[in-house]
Amino acid sequence: MKEKKQPSTIDVSIFEKNGKKEFATLIKKNRLKTTKALNEFFVGIKNEALDTKEASRIIYKFILEQNITKEEEKHLKIQVYDLLKILGIGVPFMLIPGATLLIPFILKAAEKKGMNLYPSNFDSKKNKNL
Repeated sequence: MKEKKQPSTIDVSIFEKNGKKEFATLIKKNRLKTTKALNEFFVGIKNEALDTKEASRIIYKFILEQNITKEEEKHLKIQVYDLLKILGIGVPFMLIPGATLLIPFILKAAEKKGMNLYPSNFDSKKNKNL
């Protein structure tokens, strides 16, 4: 039987010593929420890597056999679309100074316009239904 992981403790004494008691309190209050968000992020990254590996296997199979199933074709289309989304968000992040501050606003604005810029493994609406 697997042991359940205990949430890691965050040492905030350095903030308290430097007179940042409010910040330390904020970190303590939101520790579980932050841990959960980071765990979801790393699970999404892991799943995206596995899906990309599967897509490369499908491409390799297509090159060799010139034939793939409809299910493999659908998976490949979704993964290529996800990679384009990642590039669309990642390129400005890397090239434009200060883009890290703009990305949350871009994602929120796209959501309001009915566009989904999140890769399928990070789509919280989809993952809640699973």
